[in-house]
Amino acid sequence: MARKKVAEGRFTPAKARNALAVAKVVGPAVLPVVTPFVVQGAAAVRERLERRRARKLGVAVDDLGRFSGRGGALHARIAGVATGLGEVRGKPGAAADDLAFADGAETTLRQLAAAVRAAERMPTTRRKAAHRAVSGELDRIEEQLLKTLGV
Repeated sequence: MARKKVAEGRFTPAKARNALAVAKVVGPAVLPVVTPFVVQGAAAVRERLERRRARKLGVAVDDLGRFSGRGGALHARIAGVATGLGEVRGKPGAAADDLAFADGAETTLRQLAAAVRAAERMPTTRRKAAHRAVSGELDRIEEQLLKTLGV
């Protein structure tokens, strides 16, 4: 009796054959009904993940493809700072030193973007060091930008 209870809990070849037989009969009837819901659920999960990633990078979901790779976050920061520099240039009554800062910072941003692109092909330790250096320079430019905008 005890042996029979132990055997009932196991997945035996006979039980496997029975399960396959049931799947062959029920599968074709259930699969067309369930598939649209599974696809819809997968699309919703993917959309939610993309929105979360875009929010984390601070960009629109449509622009997410532009900021991929290991340096994607830095590229997003560079694009954000470039947008801020455009606001400095468009600010009414912008001082000459503000415009000079915007010109110098834009040149630096181009160099930083090139450095991030070049770092993509570097070994991990060198890439991380390059990304830290770029991040530090971006911090400095962002700080000056906020001061120039009066924030």
